Amino acid sequence: MDTSSLDALDRRITRCRACPRLVAWREEVAETKRAAFADWTYWGRPVPGFGPPDARLLIVGLAPAAHGANRTGRMFTGDRSGDVLYRALYDVGLASRPTAVSADDGQELHGVRLTSPVHCAPPANKPTPGERDTCRPWLVQELHLLRPTLRAVVVLGAFGWQAALPAFTEAGWTVPRPRPAFAHGTRVVLPGLDLFGCFHVSQRNTFTGRLTPAMLRDVLRTAADAAGLETKPEE
Repeated sequence: MDTSSLDALDRRITRCRACPRLVAWREEVAETKRAAFADWTYWGRPVPGFGPPDARLLIVGLAPAAHGANRTGRMFTGDRSGDVLYRALYDVGLASRPTAVSADDGQELHGVRLTSPVHCAPPANKPTPGERDTCRPWLVQELHLLRPTLRAVVVLGAFGWQAALPAFTEAGWTVPRPRPAFAHGTRVVLPGLDLFGCFHVSQRNTFTGRLTPAMLRDVLRTAADAAGLETKPEE
């Protein structure tokens, strides 16, 4: 694929100001900061996807965390949810490092790209349906660009699932009707693409044990296998 096209898309995403509530919130957070990060210069803009342009596996989240990706400028980087996800990706052989603390920490993903249906940090981690729909064209364009190599997708959480399915339809895949319901471990086979559901790596899910590291690794391994990616065996 033309990697410059995905780079251009990422740059355009970072300049988006389409949702006034999200623009105001992300910039307020970047200005006021959290005490623990007082010496940081927050990113404070929409966060583009992260990973190689020829990814065979896509992981779709929810939205950047206010003091995570909204601070660091990279998907799932700098917060507890990202700690869980990158650790699991590293454990199965899909990431070069078990942690992700900043955009320049040397982290590399192997055949995997991370994105989200909403690219700005929302208040209370809850985008509105209107904000979700306004942001959808970015995901549709990203799917178009990834389509030549993309073979599997893991969607984290019900919100991401509800946001992603229409995007797959708009990007040219045939999604069953009625739309499949979200469930952890569900697998939907689209033409040339396997779609997997996984509980979100939120603190609520990981702290309560609703999503354990083993559960997450299992979904990632299954999806990687469907995508034709090699993983490390469970120890």
